[in-house]
Amino acid sequence: MSKAEIVITSDRTMMTNHHGKEFLGFIATAPPVILPEFLWMYICCPKPRVDKFGRPLYAPYGLRKVEAALQDAGFNAQIIDPDYLGKYVDTAKILMIGHHDFFAFGPPSSEWWLITKKEPINRRSFIKLMESNAVKVMKKKGVKVVVGGPAAWQWLWEPELVDKWGVDVVIEGEAEKIVVEIVRKLLNSEPVPKYISVGAKEVPSVNEIPLIKGGSVNGLVEITRGCPRGCKFCSVTLRPLRHIPIEKIIKEIQINTSSGINHAIFHSEDVLLYGTSGIEPNPEAVQKLHNDVIKSVKNLNSIAWAHASLAAIVYSQRKYKLISKVTEIIYSSLEQDYLGVEVGIETGSPRLAKIIMPAKAAPFKSEEWPDVVEEAFSIMHDHRIIPAATFILGFPGEEPDDVVKTIELLERLKQYRSIIVPMIFVPMGVLKGSEGGIMGLKFTREHAEAMKIAFRHTVKWAEDIMNNFYLRKKVYAPLRLLLKVFIWIAKQKVSSIEKSLLPQFESKELSLIESACEEKC
Repeated sequence: MSKAEIVITSDRTMMTNHHGKEFLGFIATAPPVILPEFLWMYICCPKPRVDKFGRPLYAPYGLRKVEAALQDAGFNAQIIDPDYLGKYVDTAKILMIGHHDFFAFGPPSSEWWLITKKEPINRRSFIKLMESNAVKVMKKKGVKVVVGGPAAWQWLWEPELVDKWGVDVVIEGEAEKIVVEIVRKLLNSEPVPKYISVGAKEVPSVNEIPLIKGGSVNGLVEITRGCPRGCKFCSVTLRPLRHIPIEKIIKEIQINTSSGINHAIFHSEDVLLYGTSGIEPNPEAVQKLHNDVIKSVKNLNSIAWAHASLAAIVYSQRKYKLISKVTEIIYSSLEQDYLGVEVGIETGSPRLAKIIMPAKAAPFKSEEWPDVVEEAFSIMHDHRIIPAATFILGFPGEEPDDVVKTIELLERLKQYRSIIVPMIFVPMGVLKGSEGGIMGLKFTREHAEAMKIAFRHTVKWAEDIMNNFYLRKKVYAPLRLLLKVFIWIAKQKVSSIEKSLLPQFESKELSLIESACEEKC
């Protein structure tokens, strides 16, 4: 194992389990302006357990898939913790690096960066990895560097770093179907394109997606890939919807439990669309998934959902009482009495919703979107489902009244237990290449008001969620105390920003690229 010729890794903000609490990973998207960096990293990015070869017991799910594809093809490929890369400088021939947000251009990193003018932790951590002695020595020895993952597009915005760090190949999109051939060519010194984008016709079928070989961070396992809703700002919707068979899902969860990971996160763009061919939930498939997993996997303590759509929550509960049935299955069978999930509000403007995400509200009409959002939040609140919700500012064609509608919707959501995070539009999906958003947002009083309401909402509910749900166990007492200090200091910082910094933005065009250039200069 110590002679692995293909080394797969990421920086510390990715190679961690966030204390077993996935939402804590979002703290790594902020700059260390409130607490010292070492405390910041302790809160969100503790080091994982590794074996004597430096292989982590749990690693990012996407890296596990690449590792599995290469191992199935007969290559000696291993995921290695970044602190152990030095052990492989003499054996590695290819260094593969994945990340969700290489340069902090994605949400919510970009929002923190724009407001504070400070580099987020995840960017700092990644740069530290790429400029580490181990990576430099590998490059001097001729090791090929391949980077990829959901944030591969960010390398197009940092072309000078591609050259500086000697990156040989950038892969954007689902890599399992093509990565074996790329590795073969690199090992044989055959030419490979510098930038490879995997299109919808090139994505792997369900049968071509390999099973992971080792534990994934916090027990994440895919249940679907792709999304049928067609939101223009999302790249996932460009890929076809595929459902992973339950037997494969169970096998991967069992791999995780054998690694000591006794919880599962069902990863999907919409868990409630499992087993369907469109946008109407299949209640039998969703219930069977949960029942079969719980009955088949020993030592499973809890389940979480990666994502669910608000429209599916409302429709499935109205028509099938599906939310009631599934939460009853989970709460009566496992050691949990709440459920975490990420959801997308995106906008409170029916006009903008109709243009940007016409199928987001389906089977309801875009004109009903604000009512759908509030009803979904009410349903989740009643069923102890705790959402981490996002909304987006700076959409192409956004008008002041659209932001006002979002503010009005946020006001309606105050009574529902949730975390709500503002994001700045990133040109992705069909809107890739569009102007505005993080490339140059004209920050207005309406934007400032929306962000202020979201922050106050989140602070209000964060302590309730920590104390009564997320971190209520005694083992999390030190972490809970640090987070309370973090929240208290954040309140003071935001209050200061409200009084002095935000008014300066009203007539100013904010650009993340400008911020990056200012820091470098």
